[in-house]
Amino acid sequence: MTGTALDTAHGLAMVRTHTLFACPMAATSDAEVLRRLARRAPLTRLYPAEVPALTARHAPSGRLQAIADGVPPPHLLRGPVRMPDTGTMLAAALALAAEGLPVFVLGRTKRPVANCPACPKAANSPAHDPQACDCLTCHGFYAATTDPDRIAAMVAAIPRGLLAIRTGRGSGLVVIDIDPRNGGRILPELMPPTRCARSGDNGWHLYYRHPGGTLAAELHGHAGIDVKADGGYVVAPPSVHPDTGRSYRWVGDRAMVEMPPPLLAACRPAEAAPLAVIPGTGPTPTTSGRGISSPAALLQAHLDAVAQAPEGRRRNTLYGTARGTARMVAAGALTPNDAYHALYDAGVRAQQIHRDIHAAIIGGFRAESVAIEGIAA
Repeated sequence: MTGTALDTAHGLAMVRTHTLFACPMAATSDAEVLRRLARRAPLTRLYPAEVPALTARHAPSGRLQAIADGVPPPHLLRGPVRMPDTGTMLAAALALAAEGLPVFVLGRTKRPVANCPACPKAANSPAHDPQACDCLTCHGFYAATTDPDRIAAMVAAIPRGLLAIRTGRGSGLVVIDIDPRNGGRILPELMPPTRCARSGDNGWHLYYRHPGGTLAAELHGHAGIDVKADGGYVVAPPSVHPDTGRSYRWVGDRAMVEMPPPLLAACRPAEAAPLAVIPGTGPTPTTSGRGISSPAALLQAHLDAVAQAPEGRRRNTLYGTARGTARMVAAGALTPNDAYHALYDAGVRAQQIHRDIHAAIIGGFRAESVAIEGIAA
């Protein structure tokens, strides 16, 4: 047998050995997973081309992925964490997607990557729907997906990026982001043990099921604790923090639980004050010459259209509503300040982010040649 043939036969034998004795996907118990991972390591070093990586569609998910990433500590929030991120970014992304969590890839600085040249800025083209955009990485969290092929393409396109999960009702996820640098700390009386990650800057990410409805951006009365929900995202393991160089890592293997009533109450936004509408003294002529018999009713109809818009159409609907409201301002039925705050509140209730809300309002008013700039940043 020639040297080449012998090398080939040896390599095939190692593949067979891996399949029989070292492949963690063939294990039937947690203990067997750990034994197979220990056997796998030397084979991977000796035959990296023959031993398949834990990537793509062969990646373990859920409980097996947590085991493959390391031995969980005995308790969620106690003691040192020993959970090295040995899995690849793609394996981790596919494992999350298999659980129904939409993921995408950030740049190296925890910010979304820049849009491609074909995608206009929100302020320049409010009609461009980021949710419906087919671009792979454009528009930040709108690019999040559970599709394995798109995820693999994202990781290939941004190989040194950070993995992120879109939060909110679409993913069924709320993350309590605790930052000790700003005074944040775990509050056992509010926060029951749940799925948990340690961030690269020594903070905590507590994962809870989304309770529905609108949530505030911060936990009321508690400094250093943010609420990541609709219109947001969270960096996920095994990403490496750009400032500290430390990896995000899962802590324990608990399942995600519901938010208890005290925590939910602290996450709900404060009730907004009623919006003022300038009453008309009679039919008020608009720029097209038609009258407005009831400015309050017309404004409410505009706002209801935003509230009733289906997901994926809310930003476009807000833009159209801004144009209609701008005509009311031009007719003298509303002040620009009242109009902006009414529209902004509608955008928040429709789970849009500040940048998109502001751009839709400004764009709508510009389209009607009605001044509103300078009211709010």
